[in-house]
Amino acid sequence: MGNNLRIYSYIILFVLSAAASHAAERTDTVMSLNEVTVTAIKGGSLANTDQSFTGLNASVLSRLGIDNVKQASELAPNFYIPQYGSRMTSTVYVRGLGARIDQPVMGLNIDNVPIINKDNFDFDLADIERMEVLRGPQNILYGRNTMAGLVNIYTLSPLSYRGVRLAATYGTQNTWKASAGIYWSGFRIKDLGMSLNIYATGTDGFYRNTYNNSRVGRENQWSLRWKTAWRPAQNVIFENAATLSNTRQHGYAYAPVSTRQVNYNDTCYYRRLSFTDGLTVKHSWAGIDFSSIISFQYLNDDMTLDQDFLPVDYFTLRQRRHEWALTADFVARGKRGCWSWLAGLFGMGRRTEMNAPVTFGDYGITRLIEDHVNQPGTKYPIRWDDRSLLLGSRFTLPQGGFSIYHESEVALGNWDLTLGLRFDWERARIRYRSTTGATYTIYDATDPADMKPYFTQNIEIDERGDLHKSFSQLLPKLSVSYRLPASTGNIYASVTRGYKAGGYNTQMFSDVLQQKLMEQMGLSMLYNVDDIISYDPEKDWNFEAGAHLNLLDGRIRADASVFWIECTDQQLTVFPAGTTTGRIMTNAGKTRSRGVELSASWMADCGLSLRASWGMTDARFRSYNNGREDFKGNHVPYAPANTLFFGAGWSRPVDGCSWLKGYGLEINTRGIGKIWWNEANTVTQPLYFTLSARARAHLKPCTVEFWADNITGTQYDTFYFVSIGNAFLQRGPKFSCGITLKRSFTFD
Repeated sequence: MGNNLRIYSYIILFVLSAAASHAAERTDTVMSLNEVTVTAIKGGSLANTDQSFTGLNASVLSRLGIDNVKQASELAPNFYIPQYGSRMTSTVYVRGLGARIDQPVMGLNIDNVPIINKDNFDFDLADIERMEVLRGPQNILYGRNTMAGLVNIYTLSPLSYRGVRLAATYGTQNTWKASAGIYWSGFRIKDLGMSLNIYATGTDGFYRNTYNNSRVGRENQWSLRWKTAWRPAQNVIFENAATLSNTRQHGYAYAPVSTRQVNYNDTCYYRRLSFTDGLTVKHSWAGIDFSSIISFQYLNDDMTLDQDFLPVDYFTLRQRRHEWALTADFVARGKRGCWSWLAGLFGMGRRTEMNAPVTFGDYGITRLIEDHVNQPGTKYPIRWDDRSLLLGSRFTLPQGGFSIYHESEVALGNWDLTLGLRFDWERARIRYRSTTGATYTIYDATDPADMKPYFTQNIEIDERGDLHKSFSQLLPKLSVSYRLPASTGNIYASVTRGYKAGGYNTQMFSDVLQQKLMEQMGLSMLYNVDDIISYDPEKDWNFEAGAHLNLLDGRIRADASVFWIECTDQQLTVFPAGTTTGRIMTNAGKTRSRGVELSASWMADCGLSLRASWGMTDARFRSYNNGREDFKGNHVPYAPANTLFFGAGWSRPVDGCSWLKGYGLEINTRGIGKIWWNEANTVTQPLYFTLSARARAHLKPCTVEFWADNITGTQYDTFYFVSIGNAFLQRGPKFSCGITLKRSFTFD
């Protein structure tokens, strides 16, 4: 019966959504904001853009309960952020591109400020005014690590809203959210506005660790955002946004494939404190808009991980990090006749200090060290004297770079020709110190019945190094667009060069240090430090053609695109074969990704709205041999072949009622898959669907929403990996439901 219900639900939603295959929703168009709001400094109107995009305004975000980037990935085709690990695990896959650690393929801007570290991508925001998901290389205007796209998020401005906004949510697994925002302006200084937002969330998580019956995925977080906007003159505006956030998470829901039950003995948690302050200044003079975006970013996080995820004393990692970053972007743009232009200069500096010791327990010493030496029949076996071994690693990673860029657009009748060029230079450096000290005893076992201590050996390792790399890229772009008559949309074609920065991966140092220890014991060392921790930039050419249609005064919108991506040196995260303890960032030879993106939405006069999107990607290795296997022709792992979204909404106002102003209903389903979990393509996650619904009533004092996610209880996996010879997975969230209350009022 449950399976039939699930099938019937999908059929109903598919029929409803298919009716929108040539339609679009008015509320999905980008809003025209108050003139005093700092917005779209680099980009222009998305109505006739030469790229694929998904635009979500405040109405859509509120109706679907979206308050972070991961939730937005449910709507945008070929844009996938899986939910696994912790909020440090902000892995993004777009059009077959992506990597689990270090550099992202997609950038994130909050109120025009770029978030430098992807480990700080995953957080919730209250009062988002609009969100833009741009797909395809954005390097020309936005620089490093935007080779697959960019997410722009704009929060509500105190110059466009004056009042108070309150919201509270409670649901399954003791999940709760609460937010309060106050916006005021014009009290003492004309055109000066300020706002303060307080946001807090918590949950007990869906799973338990069977080792001690503790909650896995328990989380609490809070954030404060202070925003100031001031327009002292008609042609000048200042906007500053400062955000302080704190996150506390307990446990990782990684379970052995054999049991599918979380079961490990050591503590796991993630803690993060971050602060970001961004100042944007915009000044118009002589027909030219001058803008500057300057930011300071601080990240302080602490991760403790039972790296073996087993109920034995294998090994644990604790990674503590302090990071400071400064960015500055200066932009000028203007228009003369049929020529529009934009030019800019960008600079970035970042310094990271990290302490990442790995501690081997008794079982880990036995398996990873003693068993390698004490082969069967050994006459002189060894035994580690202390049954705990600390492999210490400290790093300092300074990084900096600058860019200069230009883009010109020429309008020739209904044709628009765009040319862009960017030069990027970046220097990455790592200073490291790896230390360990221990003793082991060699035994004389020539007489197995009378084994005696023979010799005690001291081991002291203090390995230091200073490595650096410089990267430079010249990135061109060419696009042609034709504007359709009566402002009904456009068709376009483009070719763009994209790139993702190279650097150093610290997660293999424990293994490098382990191998140096083994070398001192007379075994061969496997790794060269420089070779194993460094990786090169990833580069691609993106060829794309598409169309945007906007019909019936915005009631119908449809978007379509096809793309072909040729990528070289694609960065992949791999777990080396054998009993290693780290993860390598490596460069594959060549990959090719091609696919289709379709989306449509429609809003009827009766209050019915339909929305559908589909993204298909075929991403494969054209040449990649890791020294053991040749993966040519195989699918690139972790990137889904299909992303689907089908949704239907209905809302009605109520007149003449003393307590009810209106009501509405949203039903949607999301599909993901197939996903290949390894380079050999031997393990996969089939295509799966989840069903969600939201019902709301606009009462006189407040709005009440009842919501439910994964209604059909679909079981699926969001992550799979193999470490030290064991296979693990993380299951997706189970069924959940709850209630949300919203209240807002404006000042007179």
